[in-house]
Amino acid sequence: MASKIFMGDMPELMENILNNLKNKPNSLYSKWTEPNLIPPLSVISSNTYYEYFDAVVNVVINLLLKSLFESGAVLHKLFLWFPEYFEFKPEIFYSLGRNELLFSRLQHLFLYVTECNIKSITIFLNVLAKNITTISSLDLVIHSDFESRLFHTLFHATKRIIKSQEQLKRFSFDGVNNPTEFYGIISALECQKKLFKRSYNNSKLLNFLDCKISTLEVFDCPIDVQTILENSGLLLQRLSFDPIEFGNEIHEVMFFLEALKSFCPNITYLNIKYSKFSKQLLELIGNLQKLQFLSLSWFVDDEIPEEELKIRVMKFAEILPLTLQYLDLGDNWQPSIDILLSHCNVPLKKLLIYRLNDEKHIRALIEFCIRNKDLNYVGIYKYSDLDETLRKEVEAHVTNVALVPWSRIVVDC
Repeated sequence: MASKIFMGDMPELMENILNNLKNKPNSLYSKWTEPNLIPPLSVISSNTYYEYFDAVVNVVINLLLKSLFESGAVLHKLFLWFPEYFEFKPEIFYSLGRNELLFSRLQHLFLYVTECNIKSITIFLNVLAKNITTISSLDLVIHSDFESRLFHTLFHATKRIIKSQEQLKRFSFDGVNNPTEFYGIISALECQKKLFKRSYNNSKLLNFLDCKISTLEVFDCPIDVQTILENSGLLLQRLSFDPIEFGNEIHEVMFFLEALKSFCPNITYLNIKYSKFSKQLLELIGNLQKLQFLSLSWFVDDEIPEEELKIRVMKFAEILPLTLQYLDLGDNWQPSIDILLSHCNVPLKKLLIYRLNDEKHIRALIEFCIRNKDLNYVGIYKYSDLDETLRKEVEAHVTNVALVPWSRIVVDC
């Protein structure tokens, strides 16, 4: 039956599920088929209807999983993000135990954990740890404040799944208000030290790890990762940096940029969002002489005079390394696109901009394309706003460059 899910034959699958609900007197389906059983609305609270809905969702998901687990399917990737009140039925774990092939080739696992389904997820992790060793990428998202007892069981299940894997290369941990006890997974990570490419957004956890990494993502957290940058040094090649809260933390952003410049000159992929267009940022980019992919968004700083901003844009264009092949510019670059293109001599292959609807920007782009024979694509985020006359004007002067929607060529740096 599970094969029908992937073939799109959902009507038959849903019919089987609904048939299983006929004998469930408290299900919405049985109430629908036997309307006389439904009490008058005046005596049914709204909470009762929500409880019916949650119950039906639980039954349907468990039936889908049971059908999948008993079908003989072999999974390579599993993404589990259940409703808040979902619970595995005991027979699901029985089905798991009977189908040894189901997870025999599982490589990528994503689990979203809430307080309401922590028990089920913990049991599920223990089953996986006992039966498989093939996971190469493990993502955990934990968004809740747990009772210490519940979290303790999840903590040990997480350690067990990490230690049991023989091919683990990537571990991603995300969450809000994570208990300090979770730092204990470091002992489990240590046994995988030679295999890991780590991705975290929990900087306190990062600070405990004595590790060297080649790929690092920092977002939505306090920026305090100098130890990681020092340890990684020349090895770090890919960095994604998104400081969501930049207000009072801007000095920490500057400190982070300084640490990058000092310890990590070999970065080839760099994605920085919503940072100040500061002198420190310019110095960092000028120091990355092996940079190939750059995605850069910055927020408008009213303290920078217009003339000073123009000077910084010109300097940015002039210091871009000659190794750069891909440049993705956020919407705040829009007023300065013509200045940047007029002073840029980097042999880019792909250029991504927010919008192209200004005559002076068109002229600057045409001149840049004529100078840069390596350029193949210009991706435009607001491609639907592109005026047909302006597009034809560019194509009339430039034959080696295609104007395309931004989504067609964007690279996740």
